[in-house]
Amino acid sequence: MTQATLVLQDGATLQGEAFGAEADAVFELVFNTSMTGYQEILTDPSYRGQGVLFTVSHIGNVGINLEDDESAAPQVSAAVVRALSPLVSNWRAAQDLSSWLAQHGAPGISGVDTRYLARKLRDGGTQKAALSTKGTPPATLLQMANDWPGLDGRDTVKEVTCSKAYAWQGDAGEHWIAPRPAARQKPVHLVAYDFGAKRNILRHLASYGAAITVVPADCTAQEALALNPDGIFLSNGPGDPEGLPYAVQAVSELLQAHVPILGICLGHQLLGMAAGGRKRRLKFGHHGGNHPVKHLPSGKALITAQNHNYYIEAESLDAARVEITALSLNDGSLEGMRFKQQPVVSVQFHPEAAPGPHDAHDIFTEFFQLL
Repeated sequence: MTQATLVLQDGATLQGEAFGAEADAVFELVFNTSMTGYQEILTDPSYRGQGVLFTVSHIGNVGINLEDDESAAPQVSAAVVRALSPLVSNWRAAQDLSSWLAQHGAPGISGVDTRYLARKLRDGGTQKAALSTKGTPPATLLQMANDWPGLDGRDTVKEVTCSKAYAWQGDAGEHWIAPRPAARQKPVHLVAYDFGAKRNILRHLASYGAAITVVPADCTAQEALALNPDGIFLSNGPGDPEGLPYAVQAVSELLQAHVPILGICLGHQLLGMAAGGRKRRLKFGHHGGNHPVKHLPSGKALITAQNHNYYIEAESLDAARVEITALSLNDGSLEGMRFKQQPVVSVQFHPEAAPGPHDAHDIFTEFFQLL
């Protein structure tokens, strides 16, 4: 096996075995605590600009299949794992993890102490890092990591959004989502802003019988409303919402139009900023499929999937305009809200990712009831 080197911005250096592409990569290193679903994680556009450290010890055993992608290719800059499975054992697998990453130019490192790294990031916060699977010296990697500007204030959405509007026609994974009762007899038309939308969210929206027009992230409110939608969906996506002033402007204008809106993850943050809320960065982010959230209207605890580094401060929102509907049971951060005088709801977590497995699906039903 070829040696790989991972260097963090504080100088911590780890040697391991290379897999995936032969390449150098610079990224923000975050840890994900999900026990399953590595293919969905690696193809989630919200990870653009980041390297994912998996805390589960064994990765790659079910290979890569043709149905579970959240986008057309891996979106992560790198993968960091404790042990890479040498065998693939799953009836749906089309290829192994390493060759798939190599095909798309993403490097990986295995055989490193992921428990040490997770604790380091948990205690000290997220760090920039550099990985080489082609022999670049540690000193050079350290310089690369420290020279990289990072994700704060950067527009990474432009790297993952669609280039032009299109009608969602479903995909190979849609048969895993059971059809829901239609919201009304007339088909609902949604305009979905693609800030890095996960396919499984679009599958869930379509399962209610909705016709979906997906538009690029820079679509203006006027252009979106000209499509005569019954509702607007603001998708998840990567990076810092403050790097998207054009999106905040569009969301502000959509709010003035009083059209029903659903926001998830980055879409939730953009709604919060459009309502005058303050954005803050989390110490090490929320990344995993086991995050407990308290749903305030019902008093229930939901087990949710999450992937974000930023959040909106609940206390910065106008209580006369916005009702807080969900809070993290880990750190108390804002996880859900609805507008009191407008048909607008949003959540910070990912209701489509099924960690509970169905704890959070009600947000889709609530949105279609608003429609």
